[in-house]
Amino acid sequence: MKYLFILFALLFQYWDDTDIVRDMKAHVAEITLAQNEGRSPGSEGEKAVASYVYETLKSKGIDMLTGPDGDIFGLNTDKGDTLVSRNVMGMIQGYDATLKDRYIVVAARMDNIGSNVLTVDGVERRQIYHGANGNASGLAVMMEVAGQSARNSLLFKRSVIFLGLGSSTSSFAGAWHFLNQTFQKDASRIDAMINLDILGQGGDTGLMAFTAGNEDLNLLISNLSSSLQPIKPVMIPTEPYPSDHQIFYAQEIPSVLFTTGRYPEHNTVRDTPSILDYDLMEREVEYIFNFLTSLCNCREGMPAFHNSAPVEETSDGKVMSWADCDVPPAFLGNINPAYFLEKWVYQYLKYPKASIRDGIQGRVLVTFTIEKDGNVRDVHVTRSIDPELDEAAIKVVEASPKWKPARMNGQKVACTMTIPVEFRLKKRK
Repeated sequence: MKYLFILFALLFQYWDDTDIVRDMKAHVAEITLAQNEGRSPGSEGEKAVASYVYETLKSKGIDMLTGPDGDIFGLNTDKGDTLVSRNVMGMIQGYDATLKDRYIVVAARMDNIGSNVLTVDGVERRQIYHGANGNASGLAVMMEVAGQSARNSLLFKRSVIFLGLGSSTSSFAGAWHFLNQTFQKDASRIDAMINLDILGQGGDTGLMAFTAGNEDLNLLISNLSSSLQPIKPVMIPTEPYPSDHQIFYAQEIPSVLFTTGRYPEHNTVRDTPSILDYDLMEREVEYIFNFLTSLCNCREGMPAFHNSAPVEETSDGKVMSWADCDVPPAFLGNINPAYFLEKWVYQYLKYPKASIRDGIQGRVLVTFTIEKDGNVRDVHVTRSIDPELDEAAIKVVEASPKWKPARMNGQKVACTMTIPVEFRLKKRK
């Protein structure tokens, strides 16, 4: 009876899962199979996972750019021999006549650190580093985002490349090969890269986004966070760990790393499917799909790699851009600008009656400076909708309580930032 109850409980848990969760559990189970032996770079396990990623992307309606064996490349080792690794690529064609030949790359690494053999009491035992969170979780999320994208391909102005990267743990060799060999002639057409690496545990921070301070990507994330989303990432000023986005960044391609960060089981034999939070991963799939949609539909020339905003000289010294600060300013202890919008702006924003009467709505961009003492000054509109809406947005920002100031090299600095203030009229039933 006891075992029958356990069986029913497991069956109920399975039936209670959504389709996305069931699919991700199946992906992670396949990727972390013991026979893949931790899928070290160039191994048969990595090759098997590449084949699985190919078949999965193809089954979800992605136009594949490689065969089942992937895009093969050689990798020289410290021992003087050559490992054979591979990338897997598929694409969704954009619909816009001007932007369809521009690309957004969504990537996740396929390999892990493999296995080793220990001798215990004279008996050899193999330890397998399954890498469920690092990075079967990112691969699973990437494949489900690909599925949603294929079903909604008419939403994308730009084309999207879904990329399973081989030999990431060996100096990001797969990313280097993609940019410098496979896609060398068209690398200048890549407008942005989304890197999905370690997405299976929420921890204290939940989903995090690292953009290396890219102003356009930061604004895009902030704009999304001001709307209803299944999850809202925390934008972090420092890189949590190195990953494949660095190779794209080195070629001046705007890049964002989505991750849930380091975790106790990282690079240990305890990194198994049982530690993953699949409900969290499902919310990540929906958010990253929404982010990808917004990114694909940015106007031509966006996002830009270089921050063109000038640095202002004042009597107090330089005023830094939010994106360039080592530590961004924090509102009530939170560095995410969306938190300021949620906890202050939209709590006290007054919609002008005349604008309601005339049916005026839209998004006002407000730029302001946070001084070294935390006070807000120089509030002004950088994109206007209507004079009354502009004035309402300025007033609520000017009334802001003190912030915790930004820091550069450990010193407090004045900082300028831009936020989107939404005015939306409710539809009458």
